[in-house]
Amino acid sequence: MRFSLFVHMERWDEHVSHRELFENLTELVLMAEAGGFSTVWIGEHHAMEYTISPNPIPLLAGLAARTSTIRLGAGTLVAPFWNPIRVAGECALLDVISNGRMEVGLARGAYQFEFDRLAGGIPATDGGKHLRELVPAVRALWQGDYAHDGEIWQFPTSTSVPKPVQRPNPPMWIAARDPASHDFAVGSGCNVMVTPLMKGDEEVVDLKRKFDDAVAGHPEVPRPDLMVLRHTHVHAEDDPEGWRPAAAAISKFYRTFDAWFGNRTTPVNGFLDPSPESKFAERPEFAPESLRRTAMIGTPGEIVERLRRYEDLGVDEFSFWCDNSLPHEEKRKSLELFVKEVVPAFR
Repeated sequence: MRFSLFVHMERWDEHVSHRELFENLTELVLMAEAGGFSTVWIGEHHAMEYTISPNPIPLLAGLAARTSTIRLGAGTLVAPFWNPIRVAGECALLDVISNGRMEVGLARGAYQFEFDRLAGGIPATDGGKHLRELVPAVRALWQGDYAHDGEIWQFPTSTSVPKPVQRPNPPMWIAARDPASHDFAVGSGCNVMVTPLMKGDEEVVDLKRKFDDAVAGHPEVPRPDLMVLRHTHVHAEDDPEGWRPAAAAISKFYRTFDAWFGNRTTPVNGFLDPSPESKFAERPEFAPESLRRTAMIGTPGEIVERLRRYEDLGVDEFSFWCDNSLPHEEKRKSLELFVKEVVPAFR
């Protein structure tokens, strides 16, 4: 099982500049590369200070100049906000800049807040049809001349300029949860990325079952890879209470996600307060004690033990999700412990 880093610039107040956040992100990526991580993943989010990435492509291009081996993953582009020609061309350009290190993840999108501002207010739940139309169109543009007459997009003969270095095409990933999205991803020859969010490892088992069912349903397609994305924080063996700050910080992150996802309050200059803890009195999955069990929080030994189960389950890639509202120094310490004491157990 290989490891990757899932990371954004996250800003919780105006005391830290965006430039400092970029340097912090770069430091984590360089640590991951030196530690043998396969890929860095950066997603797409708009007008949100707590996940800053209006376009992962230029961020990854900047990282391409500072790295040499780690692969550069857009994870994920939100299909309804893009045109297939732009996806094909911009991803291919990143592949050229990085000399064949680009990977692209695609998703239907989640925040109605973003759909109201970038997609004419269409329901976020309609994003799936954009995704299903986008994937084959991008592949066709990478191959050569192609005209498209679809439900969402129509354009005359065009092609991707430039063409990607990786042939026949760079790896494509799809964020999946329900059986239909697993089936589409596998049937399209795409790798699959999943996240159990605040659920326990029983959810990882269930997501793997959905993936296996999709693989069994498409014997004509070589088995793609499966990636599991988890909030991860490693604390020292001699700090038995080290889980508490991490679990509280991840709870704050999810409460902030809830506020943005609810789309009921107008943010102020890109900031939105987390939903109050009182809202989740009947939602134990938000409690730090629950997140200690569900998120990948623990000592190096505890983390290795859990990840062994993921490896035995058949997970190909575990992505260390470090967005968690903690200060950069705490993230750096956690990643350093993971690199020094967890990664070697899987070599």
